[in-house]
Amino acid sequence: MSYSDFTVELLKEKFGIQLIENTVLFPDPRPSPVPELLPELLRRYVPLATMMNTEKARSELIISPVLVEFKLKSKKKISLFSGAEFNVDPKEGLNGRCDYIISKSEEQLALSAPVIVIAEAKNDNIIGGIPQCMAGMIAAMRFNILKKNGIAAVYGIVTTGTLWRFLKLENSNTGYVDTMEYHIQNIDKIISILDEITGR
Repeated sequence: MSYSDFTVELLKEKFGIQLIENTVLFPDPRPSPVPELLPELLRRYVPLATMMNTEKARSELIISPVLVEFKLKSKKKISLFSGAEFNVDPKEGLNGRCDYIISKSEEQLALSAPVIVIAEAKNDNIIGGIPQCMAGMIAAMRFNILKKNGIAAVYGIVTTGTLWRFLKLENSNTGYVDTMEYHIQNIDKIISILDEITGR
């Protein structure tokens, strides 16, 4: 079993997760400058990615540029991992690859202090990607506790590339699903929320 095998029902059964679905997680994100190159990259890449319409194209041409440019512009102590093995508790099914992880540590050679888990939505189905992302967030929360990182909440993102939906996990068993979806055309809001989550 791995992260992608989870359903909402299984999350509730195995981990006692309570999902709260009627919350706007970021009602008023503080404005944050968009990385200088990003609007031009998206202007060039998004039409191609949507015409190709594969998960790989959306990952390479939309999701990766957003995350890489965010990391490079942030001048923060964060690191970015793509396709990383994240085997926290295989007996509980908390193992496998995470599409992307952002960590509150500048160490790039080894993952520590994960704060955001990002799952690519399969078949453009954001709702279907929520259980996979939440399972990765549970693993991140457990990882942080084991490492005594003291991170109070772990965030998640389920994205098709063009649409971004944010999640939050607190106290190991309370999961919030943002009622809002953010389109890539509102990249300023997406960057502002990423800035708020990483806390710098």
